[in-house]
Amino acid sequence: MFLQVGDLAKATGKTVRAIHLYEELGLLRAHERSKGRYRLFTEEALVRVRWIAKLQNLGLSLSEIQELVREQEASGSAVFAATRLRELYRAKLEATRRKIAELRALEAELEESLSFLSACNTACEPALPVHSCPTCERHPERPNAPELVVGAHVSS
Repeated sequence: MFLQVGDLAKATGKTVRAIHLYEELGLLRAHERSKGRYRLFTEEALVRVRWIAKLQNLGLSLSEIQELVREQEASGSAVFAATRLRELYRAKLEATRRKIAELRALEAELEESLSFLSACNTACEPALPVHSCPTCERHPERPNAPELVVGAHVSS
């Protein structure tokens, strides 16, 4: 089964322009053209476009992906090609794990901040000035407000 550009774009969540750009950059090739001169792609193109999208999500630019594709095609050896991919994926895995750790810490601080702020609905008095929030005595279980709360009340 062959896919036209629009079908490929729709199936991958990309725009037709993105598919054309991938072709221009040599990241993707049409399998053939129809009698009406439409580009026709195989099912493998779906995998290739999703691969490109995943590399972009990992932070690679299209020019970096283009260079990777060139290296893969010119490698001449499956071992060399696999080694290059392994190095890249290992580095991206380490960066992804660091980012996940950062996001988990941010998640914990958001939860603390929401917990701290939720007490304001029942314990706070409308007459209190806003600058008193970070050191509010109405939070005896939490003498120091989370930075996400304190930072909102610090003068710039």
